[in-house]
Amino acid sequence: MDIMSKMIKNLRSAAPHVVFQECPGEVALCFSFYGCPLRCSGCHSEELWNPQGGQGLTPEHFTQYVKQYAGLITAVVFFGGEWQPKSLQALLVIAKQHGLKTCLYTGLNHVSRHLRPHLDFAKVGPWRSELGGLNNPKSNQTFYQLENGQFVKDLSYLFQTPVHHQEDTYHAAA
Repeated sequence: MDIMSKMIKNLRSAAPHVVFQECPGEVALCFSFYGCPLRCSGCHSEELWNPQGGQGLTPEHFTQYVKQYAGLITAVVFFGGEWQPKSLQALLVIAKQHGLKTCLYTGLNHVSRHLRPHLDFAKVGPWRSELGGLNNPKSNQTFYQLENGQFVKDLSYLFQTPVHHQEDTYHAAA
């Protein structure tokens, strides 16, 4: 174990899942981290508030998962973990070393300077039930593309279904 690994406090994660919607255009391995301090009202994953939930995710275990799914995934999505930016940064670096795109879902309105240079995408903003999620154009949540640590493009529209009007639908005469 190298010195960096010894300094990193392990994030705790559920077993990862392959997801298709959280990072548009990508097949992603998704890690949900326990110990979320944000506790957004209406959170759909309150079990992630438990700091003892899941298993410790060391850089070595993370690398094993990435290798196990090599050739099947194009990205890694992290639900949370921003409360341990150095630990999450280490995982982002490993993902990048394996040629994967990276994405963070955070309930904060900002992303740490330690994380931004290692991210391709980020969903920011706390859950507000009255505003809905990314699929609602009125949501306070935003999904961004990042380049060189900078937010460059709002991609939230990719989560929203265009409204189809009746006049747009072809009806054959009976």
